[in-house]
Amino acid sequence: MTKSKLLLAGLLALVLAPVAAFAQALPDLGGKQVVVVTENAYPPLQFIDPKTGKQIGWEYDAMNEIAKRLNFKVEYRNTSWDAMIQAVSDNQYNIGMTGITIKDDRKEKVDFSDPYMRSEQFMLVRGDESRFTDAKTFGAFKDGLIGAQPGTTPFYTAVYSVLDGNEQNPRIKLFETFGATVQALKSGDVDVVLTDGTAGKGYVDASEGKLKLIGGPLGTEDFGFIFPKGSDLVKPVNAAIAALKADGTFDALNKKWFLDYKMGQ
Repeated sequence: MTKSKLLLAGLLALVLAPVAAFAQALPDLGGKQVVVVTENAYPPLQFIDPKTGKQIGWEYDAMNEIAKRLNFKVEYRNTSWDAMIQAVSDNQYNIGMTGITIKDDRKEKVDFSDPYMRSEQFMLVRGDESRFTDAKTFGAFKDGLIGAQPGTTPFYTAVYSVLDGNEQNPRIKLFETFGATVQALKSGDVDVVLTDGTAGKGYVDASEGKLKLIGGPLGTEDFGFIFPKGSDLVKPVNAAIAALKADGTFDALNKKWFLDYKMGQ
């Protein structure tokens, strides 16, 4: 073996050793039924395939792999974002997933998994937008409207990072779903939707030039799955998340959904 090959073999051994340890350490949940709720409005994390009508996305692939490795059966349900955290808190569902930002105030109602993804927020606008180019110039554009879901990270970012800190600011129009905010943007009812780069790229890729992202990132957020307080699923799911990070599964999902997948094709 050449020196370079020996070095590569050594590095592979170092990488694969903890992966094997993770694989051996994962608990077996004995085929139990786990109800997972989502919104299906956040491509490419989770959404309805416009071609097949099936529920697909990064989070579905990740959750299915977690279920496989922990040996539990997944039953998927759907609800709106504004009902999700309370519904999980009330034990209506075992796990919630919809690109949920880990925040201290939410931890008062639900338990979070370890982060499975970090994302940054951007401004999503129509493809022909030229009246403003970033948060500062939008803030100065007094007629501009932002579409947002109440209680979400984009809502609070709009209030405190783009506008004046007034949560009742009439420049913010509220909608029940993220998809509804994007439809309002397309139809001209609002001028900006704040979204993490993950979802924003999915919408831009599917828009055929009708949407674009502008400006720099407005903040960083970590996504986690949510559970009822005290859930015995948190620890095994965290172990599975660690294993999927260590063995490159999450990296492969990132490539599949953020680089290779094209909405509507």
